[in-house]
Amino acid sequence: MSQHKGKQTIEFKNPPTIFETASIVGKKEGEGPLSKYFDRILEDEYLGEKSWERAESRLQKDTAELAMQKARITDSNIDYILAGDLINQCVGANYAMRDFDSSFFGLYGACSTMTESLTLGSIIIGGGFGEKALCITSSHFCTAEKQFRFPLEYGGQRTPTSQWTVTGSGCAILTAHGEGPYITHTTTGRIVDMGICDANNMGAAMAPAAADTLTAHFNDTGRTPDDYDLIMTGDLGVVGSDILIELMLKNGYDIFGKHKDAGKLIFDLDSQDVHAGGSGCGCCGSVFCGYIFKELKKRKLNNILIMATGALMNTMTVQQGDSIPGIAHAVAISTSI
Repeated sequence: MSQHKGKQTIEFKNPPTIFETASIVGKKEGEGPLSKYFDRILEDEYLGEKSWERAESRLQKDTAELAMQKARITDSNIDYILAGDLINQCVGANYAMRDFDSSFFGLYGACSTMTESLTLGSIIIGGGFGEKALCITSSHFCTAEKQFRFPLEYGGQRTPTSQWTVTGSGCAILTAHGEGPYITHTTTGRIVDMGICDANNMGAAMAPAAADTLTAHFNDTGRTPDDYDLIMTGDLGVVGSDILIELMLKNGYDIFGKHKDAGKLIFDLDSQDVHAGGSGCGCCGSVFCGYIFKELKKRKLNNILIMATGALMNTMTVQQGDSIPGIAHAVAISTSI
């Protein structure tokens, strides 16, 4: 029996359980309003390594090991690892997972990678192709600045629309059997490019893709914003969140009372100098695997939609003046089925 619903959505007949999660963040993120929800806050963002890139790999590996420790399993119990990051060729994930005894998929969806991994992990587990999948992403402020913008020593000024790449990692372990929370639906996004060329305004570049995926989810499922306690985007920040709300109103859906963004939640926008908020693979990853998952386990949230957003450019396309394609993947989660 087909599990496809509409054009872009899967409704799982056997919804995977999010069995356990783990989240580790940097010092600045640990000074924000969600500090008590993270499993670990770093004091040394080098993590004892010789480079920022090695530090991010260590961050992702430590988060995966912590999630398995909390789940009381080892990597030999994991059928598939789905991991990604922002560094060229996903070396953060590649190096982090090289010692684990599990089949591996390296993913790149920019900042949308957390929900991309959850989507593909759910298809594997919900389709009966495995019993356990580990879904993990990370980002690091210093690796992202070094790759996408300027060396930190340059001291360049940031524009008001720019966002602060989160130093953090989130890991979720999916299982075929469990007591929830359950992934009931996934809506896979399409690439949407509205011609935004400013790499310092990624919220504006990604918001149209978020609106496209969210509208597709409602159209495919027949659901409305009222069916959810929370609709959380991953990395739109202040600018992108406002645009998304406006676009959804034009599409006939008022999400104002239900929508929050991980890039706005993870930092105190008034006291921390992050301009338009947080971004990066680790933004949605750490907020979901820390704050949101704990609220689901406490039943303070029961039906939510998580939608991470990504800007699919690289340094070369930006330097050549190309526009920035956006993507968003949505995952519906419920505490009961």
